[in-house]
Amino acid sequence: MYDPTRLAALVAVAEAGSITRAAARLGYTAPALSQQLAKLEREAGAALLVRHHRGARLTAAGELLAARARRVLDEMDRARHELARLAGLSGGRLRVGTFTTAGIHLLPPVLTAFRRAHPDVELAVADYEPPDGVSAVASGAVDLALTHAYEPASPVPLPAGVAAEPLLVEELVLVTAPGHALAGGSGRLPVAGLAGQPLISSAPSHPPRQGVEAALAAAGATPAVVCESPGYALVCALVSAGLGVAVVPEMVAAMAMTPLGVRALEPAGLRRTISVAHRPGEASPAADTLRALLRGAFGRAGAS
Repeated sequence: MYDPTRLAALVAVAEAGSITRAAARLGYTAPALSQQLAKLEREAGAALLVRHHRGARLTAAGELLAARARRVLDEMDRARHELARLAGLSGGRLRVGTFTTAGIHLLPPVLTAFRRAHPDVELAVADYEPPDGVSAVASGAVDLALTHAYEPASPVPLPAGVAAEPLLVEELVLVTAPGHALAGGSGRLPVAGLAGQPLISSAPSHPPRQGVEAALAAAGATPAVVCESPGYALVCALVSAGLGVAVVPEMVAAMAMTPLGVRALEPAGLRRTISVAHRPGEASPAADTLRALLRGAFGRAGAS
């Protein structure tokens, strides 16, 4: 049986004329969409696409499968719409909070899937620097919010009536300029190996910086912070330019817009947990549905 997500990818390429444009439409990266299409070709046992300098076109087998896929996807949309009416998802508004990294790299495909299944539900997305999203859930400003917590760091207690469901746990890793000596070794780099290195870090009160500095102190090393930046995108850009090294979450390193060297650290106790905060006693069908989509999407992200 063909995966509907891959069938939708094929139809999107047929309509957009290129993998890059189709990926942007679906909320994926081009490499991720290419992987889905390659899996579909293996399932079909035939080449479905021919790539050319201006994009991609479907082969005869691809055209045949895309025509059938449109019918399948249309029927699935009808079924979702009818089920949504039964579940109370035929209207209303769902307010979602997120922080920047998850909002850029993980949330769009989830919202695309939600909108496809429930086009009558109005979506609103707001940006919150954790733990402000949790407060927004508690006050009723949003229905649910993606948030994060770092280890080691003192846990922030949740407000009454708010629960946090963990979705993804990722390590913090070292990022350097390409070709940097610390990125070239094999295996994990002991944290003590950062002694004397110029660190690009966040504000002193930011939990990841506190965790890194605590780990360095435990290893008998003194941090040498040469630059502070409020956002990971700028941190990675400065590192890529050779101004220093930094410790960032794996997802940030993997999706940086600038080239980086990446290496895991020892011990592996520096982590970030991404969770969805919600109000269990007041959950709407729309919020429950989006949480289920988040569990599936973040689970795949953690396994990739």
